[in-house]
Amino acid sequence: MLSDLSLNKRYLLELSYNGHNYHGWQMQPNAHTVQEELNNVLVLLLKQNINIVGAGRTDTGVHASHFVAHFDYAGDLIDCRQLQHKLNRFLKHEIRIDRIEHVSDDFHARFSAKSRTYHYMISREKQPFLNGLSWLIEGELEIDLMNKAAEKLLNYKDFTSFARLHADTRTNDCNIMLAQCQKHDKIFIFKIQADRFLRNMVRAIVGTLVEVGQSKLGIQDFEDIIKAKDRSKAGQSAPPQGLFLTEVDYPAELYAISKTSSLPWFF
Repeated sequence: MLSDLSLNKRYLLELSYNGHNYHGWQMQPNAHTVQEELNNVLVLLLKQNINIVGAGRTDTGVHASHFVAHFDYAGDLIDCRQLQHKLNRFLKHEIRIDRIEHVSDDFHARFSAKSRTYHYMISREKQPFLNGLSWLIEGELEIDLMNKAAEKLLNYKDFTSFARLHADTRTNDCNIMLAQCQKHDKIFIFKIQADRFLRNMVRAIVGTLVEVGQSKLGIQDFEDIIKAKDRSKAGQSAPPQGLFLTEVDYPAELYAISKTSSLPWFF
């Protein structure tokens, strides 16, 4: 087996997963995670130590219809289609490998990313086939008010009010490029795109926007919450099962992703 690190070759994976049975993406002690599951199967198949790196972390119970990761392998070029087939045979049914490709050493799944896009799904009536994949809210929601409030997010950078308390981040600044609610019959979708996200940020934003939609908060109240930089001022976090990472975008010169931002596959 080759051990010379100079011979390492970098491979990119595009994957999707249902996060219901996982404590998020990132490896952690005494918890079952997507990263651990995938890494263990790669080690089994490739017969060497592998350290897979993801585009970011998703929290417990959060899903991804498009996630990107990379790993380095010391050896001859891998048959990517064959490895994809084997991974999908060995991995648990909640995880699917959509693509594997040899990429430049300059590519980094996390640090090369320009933006990430999330969708949060709210069901307006009981939906048996969306159980565990959406947040059920049967009362009225004023989507126009929610959109007017969401527009305010684009005017700010510091989102401490929507950040998990005591998180180990250098800064709570994010550049939000898009934030909007869409209605699809009895389903509401909140879509948000930014260069980075804080832990629990999207769910905290959704929970607070729902209070706007229920007329518990006004648009000015929502903006005041952003300005306060105080998590206690914002609403409760939305439950995790409605949240999907749907796109990770990279500079074209490094990698052209095979998917575009879209609703979860079942739409």
